[in-house]
Amino acid sequence: MKLSCAAVMAALAIAASAAAEPAATPASAAAPAYDTDGRLIPPPDYREWIFLSSGLDMSYSARGGDDSMHMFDNVFVKPEAYRAFQDTGTWPDKTVLVTEVRGARSKGSINKRGQFQTTEGMGMELHVKDTARFAGGWAFFAGDGAGPATQIPVQAECYSCHRDHGAVDTTFVQFYPTLLPLAEKKGTLSAAYLKDKDGAEAAK
Repeated sequence: MKLSCAAVMAALAIAASAAAEPAATPASAAAPAYDTDGRLIPPPDYREWIFLSSGLDMSYSARGGDDSMHMFDNVFVKPEAYRAFQDTGTWPDKTVLVTEVRGARSKGSINKRGQFQTTEGMGMELHVKDTARFAGGWAFFAGDGAGPATQIPVQAECYSCHRDHGAVDTTFVQFYPTLLPLAEKKGTLSAAYLKDKDGAEAAK
């Protein structure tokens, strides 16, 4: 059975906020850090990392969502991984991508149109490349951003979606405007992404 990644993220974020925190392995600038239960320790300084992109109400599913709820997602990556991508067009081992989810509002201060981000944190997803630890090289983790994040089960649809549609190394570089041209230049775009791109252009 395919599990909705959004539903899994929400459930794990709630669980993480209520769970006790066992002893943890100290975080390192060079590698992802895990606690004794195998949960990922969110990097406390991720907002000082490289900002890749922000999306509003993005969904990769044709199924309808809740039109009354709006959210932004902000994506950050470790500076070392970003520099390596600039050199090679792909991600090095130990890459960590952080997706921070925040609420969106239209009414506030002097705003008259559009949406702005609120202080309300709605969860966090981390995409980690650790080839010695995970089959397939990558794993997803979800939490509330305050405590350790729990690995999303590999049966969740986010794994197959990224594998089948990710532009580079199962990641959605197609939505990162500063990296997509680099991947095109380096020739590292996946066959799956190029097939999607050709199909979208043919449908125009």
